[in-house]
Amino acid sequence: MIDFPRWKYALVILVMIGALLYFLPNVFPQDPAVQIQPARAGATLDEAVKGRVEGTLQGANLSFQRIERLGERLLVRFDDTETQLKAADVLRADREFSAQYTVALNLASNVPPWLEAIGAGPMVLGLDLRGGVHFLMQVDQNAVRNNLEERYITELYTLLRGKQISYRGVTRTPQGLLINLVSATDAVAARDAITTDLPDLQVQRRGEADLIAEIRPEKIVEAKNHAIEQNTTTLRNRVASLAEPVIQRQGADRIVVQLPGIQDTAQAKRLLGATATLEYRAVDEQGSIEDALRGRVPPESRLYYTREKPGEPSRPVLLKKSVIASGDNLVNATATIDQRTGTPAVSVTLDAIGGQHMLDFTSESVGRPMAVVYVERIPEVKLVDGKEERGFRITEEVISIATIQGVFSNQFQTTGLGSTAEANDLSVLLRAGSLAAPVDIIEERVIGPSLGADNIRAGLTALVVGLVLSMIFTSVYYRLFGFIAVIGLLCNLALLGAVLSLFGATLTLPGIAGVVLTLGMAVDANVLINERIREELRNGNTPLNSIRAGYEKAWATIIDSNLTTLIAAMALLAVGSGPIRGFSITLSVGILTTMFTAVVVTEAIVAFIYRKQRKLTSVPV
Repeated sequence: MIDFPRWKYALVILVMIGALLYFLPNVFPQDPAVQIQPARAGATLDEAVKGRVEGTLQGANLSFQRIERLGERLLVRFDDTETQLKAADVLRADREFSAQYTVALNLASNVPPWLEAIGAGPMVLGLDLRGGVHFLMQVDQNAVRNNLEERYITELYTLLRGKQISYRGVTRTPQGLLINLVSATDAVAARDAITTDLPDLQVQRRGEADLIAEIRPEKIVEAKNHAIEQNTTTLRNRVASLAEPVIQRQGADRIVVQLPGIQDTAQAKRLLGATATLEYRAVDEQGSIEDALRGRVPPESRLYYTREKPGEPSRPVLLKKSVIASGDNLVNATATIDQRTGTPAVSVTLDAIGGQHMLDFTSESVGRPMAVVYVERIPEVKLVDGKEERGFRITEEVISIATIQGVFSNQFQTTGLGSTAEANDLSVLLRAGSLAAPVDIIEERVIGPSLGADNIRAGLTALVVGLVLSMIFTSVYYRLFGFIAVIGLLCNLALLGAVLSLFGATLTLPGIAGVVLTLGMAVDANVLINERIREELRNGNTPLNSIRAGYEKAWATIIDSNLTTLIAAMALLAVGSGPIRGFSITLSVGILTTMFTAVVVTEAIVAFIYRKQRKLTSVPV
């Protein structure tokens, strides 16, 4: 009789039940779908839009499963990818409709609600399996240097005023920052002050009363690295709601962005390249709108236009050029509802500097109007002489003009937004922060779902062939114990899939290769056990003792062989990226599940079969 503790039986049963539950969502295939969501303020998803989509598809003789509404989007499910692609083209061909709504390709889940209730979902498929979009983005390094110089110009002005040094101005030149002082004495005092308080600037005399300040090269390198890191974080925050993004730095000034499952680039581009911010400005009550429209704008003011809303056309408004506070002073932004009007709003919290500016302005301006300007920098591509030229379109709209009712500082609300969705989008963009430097999309690839399906087919074919060959070999060569090893192999596959699904690991084509390698290593572990049992039998040991010794003595060898592979996999995980990282993740998890199933699960099965055998004469191994 082989002793096997009851708690181990319970452990094996609980683990395998959990593995089956969390592996089960992968059995339900995803449907090709077209996703429709508002692209601009004022566009709503109602039954009329749903009926229009349905009528358009029926008019084009395109069959679909159903149209369902999920939050702020419509999802149209199809039976195959070909129909999905045709449907997207038909909907985009309607210029009026596509101007109001974004039409994107996606994959819709069919996982039953009871599985979703326990947090079970399918494995996340990578770009090469699911299809999606790939962007290579380049950070504008010149803009980083320009921003750094502008910051030091501000600090120089503050320093000179604080030290009461007379100056005429600070300007940028190709040689550095030109500081024009009033006298030679002021130049000496300014040089000493800059050397002491701004050590990142190298100062040299130029003429009798001028200085040239250059930013130290190491400071510029630091600023560029910081811009890359901040942009990477910002981009990741922006696209987190679109897909399971893969965002990595590449080289000195480039960022790779991969969005599995997203086939349409419009929404992705808008969030990736857009820079949204708010500016709070005083309204010029003295200037004439009529004169401004004729081109006679007061020098301290600027002409803006309010956002067009349903039933309310856009109108001109004069605002002061000086900004009270802007998105650079933002600490937090949260979508909310204005308690007084019941309209969507964004609750804004400013930093100490922005709060002080707002406090100073509102203290002197109770009863006067203040405007909120929404500024967005949107990437766009134009065809010029048959070639693509990438650029940006900057929109500036006045979204709110309100009378200041009382004094406030760093906490208040921004109202005048068109919808709850717009309030959410604005809060997300503001929280994610402005990009530290502009980015340009220099490479763009769309991997279609049909190519992803081909990769899945190829990967599954390799997996099934490897699994079947391993099962045949072990069953024929080791007979009953080989069949038990096959059961352990299937348990290992289910447990590996469950762990990857539970923790949201991204499965790529190299990841499937890692799964195939894991199955081979699982067979190797069972070979070690079975060969050890055979060796014990050849040495004259009894069958039951041979089984016990086979599992006990092979365990150390299994740990040694798998531990070295696990160390290599962890090294790949630490330094690798992209496909290498996907391979290392599946291999690392597979090694751990292999050691559990190859030893604990198969031993539980053997112990259950021979639990009542006290005098065993032979072992089918």
